[in-house]
Amino acid sequence: MKARILHKNIIQQLIAAKQSNRKLFVVLIDPDKAEAGDLQDIITKAEAAAVDLFFVGGSLMVSDSMDRCLETIRSKSHIPSVLFPGNPIQLSEKADALLYLSLISGRNAELLIGNHVVTAPLLMRSCVEVMPTGYMLIDGGAPTTVSYISNTFPIPANKPEIAMATAMAGQLLGLKLIYMDAGSGAQNPVPAKMIAKVREAIELPIIVGGGIRTPEQAAKAAAAGADMIVVGNQLEENAELVFEMARAVHSLNYA
Repeated sequence: MKARILHKNIIQQLIAAKQSNRKLFVVLIDPDKAEAGDLQDIITKAEAAAVDLFFVGGSLMVSDSMDRCLETIRSKSHIPSVLFPGNPIQLSEKADALLYLSLISGRNAELLIGNHVVTAPLLMRSCVEVMPTGYMLIDGGAPTTVSYISNTFPIPANKPEIAMATAMAGQLLGLKLIYMDAGSGAQNPVPAKMIAKVREAIELPIIVGGGIRTPEQAAKAAAAGADMIVVGNQLEENAELVFEMARAVHSLNYA
């Protein structure tokens, strides 16, 4: 069993990586889908591929597997684990940090501030690092779980100006990260043109996920201006792909 490393000041590490133009690759793990053997396999491969972060969570969780998943990551890996919560109950002291998501692309008040009011007292007493994040849903060509659960419309893929203005508002509101997500099961990833438009307009680190199925798509999103590339579904189907995905993203660090 590996000794646990306490990861601190993750937000500062992400900002420093952005400032040095160092691209990061993130593996998204849905605890509901993570069978014990498969989870250990992807953790082992992620370590070997030099994955930078684990995001842990899902739009809808129907089991109590969150703590168990995070405990497995703690015991098997030195990679920091970051909660990517789909609702207020997806909290755990066993994670290193939390993406404190405000759905700035939608008009659902609960996901803009309501859920935050409910969870704030708990998080103020928690040792988990809280990272304020502007969450933007982008149309990926198909209805997704997150758009259904959030009861919001995604930003049209052909409207980069809307994405740009939304991200700018997030920065002016004091958020620390911007997450552009086409959602799990998206047919298409976030367009490179949209990523580039947002990158030109804001100084914050940009996370991009959803619909990324190939190393080429991952590299294209990073080259367009994304600082962190997130992949989940494709690795559930083929864990070996983590090596090619990580290599494609990290290769831009040596260009």
